[in-house]
Formats: sequence, structure tokens, C-alpha cells
Amino acid sequence: MKPAEAAGLGLQGHGTGAQPANRFDRLHVEVEPDAEADAQVDDDVRDRTVRTEFFRDHSRSVISTNDSPDIPFSASLNPYRGCEHGCIYCYARPTHEFLGLSAGLDFETRIFVKEDAPELLRAALSAPSWQPKVMALSGVTDCYQPVERTLKLTRRCLEVLAEFRNPIGVVTKNALVARDADVLGDLASDRCANVALSITTLDEPLRRALEPRTSTADLRLEAMARLNAAGVPAGVMVAPVIPGLNDHEIPAILARAAQAGARFAGYTMLRLPYAVKDLFDEWLQRTVPDRRTHVLSRIEDVRGGKRNDPQFGSRMNGSGPAAELIATLFKTARARAGIPPTGPPLRVDAFRRKGQLDLF
Repeated sequence: MKPAEAAGLGLQGHGTGAQPANRFDRLHVEVEPDAEADAQVDDDVRDRTVRTEFFRDHSRSVISTNDSPDIPFSASLNPYRGCEHGCIYCYARPTHEFLGLSAGLDFETRIFVKEDAPELLRAALSAPSWQPKVMALSGVTDCYQPVERTLKLTRRCLEVLAEFRNPIGVVTKNALVARDADVLGDLASDRCANVALSITTLDEPLRRALEPRTSTADLRLEAMARLNAAGVPAGVMVAPVIPGLNDHEIPAILARAAQAGARFAGYTMLRLPYAVKDLFDEWLQRTVPDRRTHVLSRIEDVRGGKRNDPQFGSRMNGSGPAAELIATLFKTARARAGIPPTGPPLRVDAFRRKGQLDLF
């Protein structure tokens, strides 16, 4: 069965219709469906019954920190919790369980919005205790998910970062990032910004099944070209690499990225923590049942016989001979495409504490 055909078996426009149990809950009740009543509901109507809800997030901090040795940033900026993109493989899905919700459909339909994010960011950067450092936007969920088109929280945060000249690295699957080429270009003029467009596949039916509300690969590549033309170093992340499903596309993705002027290229291996393992398995059964066993076997080949490896040093790129083959394929294809492994380094010495300047 082709991905486009199988996608209709789930909820239209969503990565999953499942609501797995929250691992922190002591009680989980699964309600048996009413088959007779369900049979009277047209598929299109049923698909339209799931609406995305937005909630105010009253967090008093917008910057998250980490000391993970295999992550190239220690601070990240997250205007949203949950993500409309609905990527079935998203490693961030289990973060919704900390809110008492499910890593399944809740994660992509119950979005928490940090309305005060720009003001909280300004206060944090103004504090004497803040030491300028490269921040990631975002470290968890996508800062350019569809609602950003209306709310413009990410853009307003970028404007604050531009005031202070604090360096930022953006990662997104949405071409909407090109809307902010002016602010990003301003930051990039002081080597304070770069953008990584995350591309999983060039196969459009597969893209719609894997990550239903993301931009098409063509639009992401166009956004990459626009950003580079505006002076913003933009590159590509092939993410995630799913062994047995999209790893063969690595050379083609890098070749297309080179045509868009990619300034750097990297990749990450599929990660399946907690509930994501079962959600992804269900997606395979529903979408590509004939390839399920092969894909799961290939995943275990790069994860030490398991479906997930949370260990620092191996969780991002996998381990073992199969992972080494993928790494070699990526490096060879990147060299053939003429893309550097890293872009121009971001600088922190351009930082200016606006409050202090105003005193003069």
C-alpha cells in the first residue's frame, strides 16, 4: 500500500489518531468505540471532528538550558509547547506527558502558547547575570509551526534578539521562516544567525504521511535559497534518517540542498523514546505494512538491537556497522554536493545589553 493511500486510514491532517497512556498516570481508561454509531459517521466528517486547541502557557521563563554533551547548544528558546506539524516520529512528543496529556493526538492538537515570550526574553537578556551564548530556536517543538503565521511570537523574539545581538540558530520544517529574512539578515550581518531547514524526504506522498502539516520539501528548499540570498547562512538537516525508509534519499536531498545554496549539512538518526516507539510502529502498520518488519529491523541495527538508544554520544547518529554505513553515505554525498559540514561560526562578542546602552 502506498503512503498516500494509507494516510486516509488515520485522522486527516494528523500524524496519529492514537492517545497512548501517559506514563505518569496511575489510571488510564480506554473507551471501547461504539461500532454502530461510528459506522453512521462519514469519514470526512469524522476527520473534521478533531480541532486544534490553543492554551495560554503561563511559564515565567522562556529560555531552557541543558548540559548534554552531544547537543551543540546550552540554551534554547521555545515559544510553543506541542506542535501542529504532527510529525509521527517527533522525539518531543513525550514532553506533553509532563502536562498531564498524551504524546499522541494531544501533542499535535493541544498547543500551549507562551504569549509573553518576547517580554520574558527581553527581561532575561537584560539581566546582569545573562552571559551571551548561542541559543537554539527551538530546542523542542518547531518555532515556525502554522499558528506562528498569525501569532508572530517567533518573529517578535527574533526582533528582541536583534536588539541585543545575541546569536541564534534556527531549526525548522516550515518555509515560513523565510518571512523573517529581514530580521535574520540583520542578525546575520554581525554573524549572529543561521538557519537549518530540516528535510526528511523528497517523496511528497511519504512527506504527507510522515509529517502532515509541514511545508513541502520544495517550499523548504525555496526558503533556503531565499535566506541565503538575504545573507542568512542557511543549510540542511536530513532529519530524521529512518533506516529502511528514507536513508536511500540522502544523496538526492543533499544534491537539491546544494542547488539551493546550502552553507552546511548535517543529519540525525531517528529517535523513538517512550510512547513514540509504539506510535511509530502503529504508523508503520497503518501506512507501509509491507515494509514494517524491514524498517524496524534496520532501526534495531543502528540502536544496538533495540528501537531506541538514549545514550549520549550514540543517540543522535546511532552505533554499529549499519550506522557507520549511513555516516559514510552521508559524508560522501555531502562532499559530492560540495556542501561544508558546518557553516560560518556564530559570534557572541557582538552582544550589547540594551538597558546599559540606554543609560548613555
